[in-house]
Order: sequence, then structure tokens, then C-alpha cells
Amino acid sequence: MTRLILFHKPFGVLSQFTDKGTEGSARPTLSSYIDVPKVYPAGRLDRDSEGLLLLTDGGKLQHRIAHPKAKQPKTYWVQVEGLPDDAALAALRAGVTLKDGRTRPAKVRRIAAPRPLFDRDPPVRFRKSVPDCWLELVITEGRNRQVRRMTAHVGHPTLRLIRAQIGPWHLGGLRPGEWRDG
Repeated sequence: MTRLILFHKPFGVLSQFTDKGTEGSARPTLSSYIDVPKVYPAGRLDRDSEGLLLLTDGGKLQHRIAHPKAKQPKTYWVQVEGLPDDAALAALRAGVTLKDGRTRPAKVRRIAAPRPLFDRDPPVRFRKSVPDCWLELVITEGRNRQVRRMTAHVGHPTLRLIRAQIGPWHLGGLRPGEWRDG
């Protein structure tokens, strides 16, 4: 039987079981949290992003989740710098042109800060003179750092990025560093 693990990846953790970075870097990896043999991430989540990461021991399921042709919707909660106006949101909904081509249209809406919102270590920088807000952004592709590049393209850099859902799988009540079978 194919196993599926839903993991709430904390900020600063690599989406792999070993650190192949610079010698002596000792960055935290999945092995710090998950001691289950023969499961592998279905897709990636950048080190500076948080939230749902799916792991499986099934190649077909991994392909169905992660392959771009599967077009699995991925829902992100994005804290951005500034207050995006309707034109910025419309641009994201239409798709924006990045250096690697035009993105597919995204679903986007302003939201209140997600609940529960767990503290992040280190915390997001706070500036009294620059407001921020939260967006819910749903995309069906997964280019490298795509959400961050999209929000920056419309003039609102990402301060915090939390993946809340992939297809039918969602974080639910998982706290950072916790996992459950799916």
C-alpha cells in the first residue's frame, strides 16, 4: 500500500533528507523531523518557505502530485509588503510575464492573517512605515520561487510564504514540524 505523509515544513528546513550544501553548514533537513524509511518529497518547498510538504513511497503518486502536467492546484498564504490594489490582483489573475515566460492565471484574493498563524523563527521583519497584507494565491504550476517572483513582479515582495494545500491535501491542524499519514 502506498504511503502518503503530510508534513508542516518549518521555515529554514530543506525539503530533502540530507544537506548537500557547503561543508559544515549543518542546515536542518527532513531527517530532523521524519524517521520513515523510503519516503520522498513529492515536489519542493523552498528553505525560506513554510507549510505543506507531501512525502510518499509511491512513484505514481509522487508523479501525480508533482509533475507540472498534473496541474495540481497549490494554495499559498502570502504575506506581502504593501497593500496590493485591484490592478495588482488583476495582473496576478491574468498571469504575469517572468524571465522564464508567462505564468498561468492564478486565483488570488485578500485574506485576514491565517489562523492558526504560528510564530516564525526568525520573525518577519516589521516596519511601522510600510504596511503589509495577506493574500491567498492558488497556482497550478510550480516554477522555482514562482509565488515570490509573481508578487515582486506586481510590486509587492513576499515577506512570508506558507503553502496551505496541494490538491485535496491540506495542513489542517498540523503545527510546524508535525506530520501525519494522509
